[in-house]
Amino acid sequence: MTEFHSGEELLKLCIEKNKSISQIVIEGEMELTEQSLEDIMSKMKNSLEVMRHSINEGLEEDIKSVSGMIGGEAKKMKKFFKNHISISGENMIEAVSAALAVTEVNGAMGQIVAAPTAGSCGIIPGTLLTSAERLKACDEDIIKALFTAAGIGNIITQNATVAGAEGGCQAETGSAAAMAAAGIVELAGGTPEQALHAAAMTIKNILGLVCDPIAGLVEAPCSKRNAIGTANALICVDMALAGIKSIIPFDEVVEAMYKVGRSLPYELRETALGGLAATPTGKRLQKEIFGQ
Repeated sequence: MTEFHSGEELLKLCIEKNKSISQIVIEGEMELTEQSLEDIMSKMKNSLEVMRHSINEGLEEDIKSVSGMIGGEAKKMKKFFKNHISISGENMIEAVSAALAVTEVNGAMGQIVAAPTAGSCGIIPGTLLTSAERLKACDEDIIKALFTAAGIGNIITQNATVAGAEGGCQAETGSAAAMAAAGIVELAGGTPEQALHAAAMTIKNILGLVCDPIAGLVEAPCSKRNAIGTANALICVDMALAGIKSIIPFDEVVEAMYKVGRSLPYELRETALGGLAATPTGKRLQKEIFGQ
């Protein structure tokens, strides 16, 4: 059986079988679902196409979220880097623009891939697809990277949480960034060990991040936290590929993230009762949107 419940177990399988994370995850999925390789790859390709479509929709169409709080920011970013020198770099701005686009489509009730959640839906497509373009990767390699990301997400869900209501935004955008980072490391030719170091560093970087959606909607500050999650993932990819390691192992980071999330007061876990949601402006926006 190709079964793993931790990063340590996953890495051990990769070493014993001399296979990548994506190969281990795909084998496990085939065993679990009793489906063929072609069927499994086809389903992931469908998710990839939805990701692509949501990016294009957000960047090309005039979109406003249901409440009107977000919409149009992705197009502004794209226009800016086309006409100005970007301080953070062209690749970063492209990735952030794509991530914002997906979150805006989500806020407008469009179709997205909740990977791992709707609140963090922009990070994996934003980082992975723009990196794939830079690396000139084919669809098959991108799909494999998505399986790598899925493997990391699976470990997090088994040992912690990806839900903002349970673990704060660190559990949502942090997990998404960890998944994205691991996938891109493999896409760029990195090792399974480097992928796990990248995933660990992304979570460490935003440990303790609260979930405080204004008016209780998955719009603000969620969209811009997808932007910072995108930057976080890309930075950690480069660090891992450079040979920089996480001092704390991935599994211990996941455990710490879960404990920190459970320690957050309930006001800071998606209840919209604390943080930015409880500011005067946050309360005013809630009254304007819901009339109460």
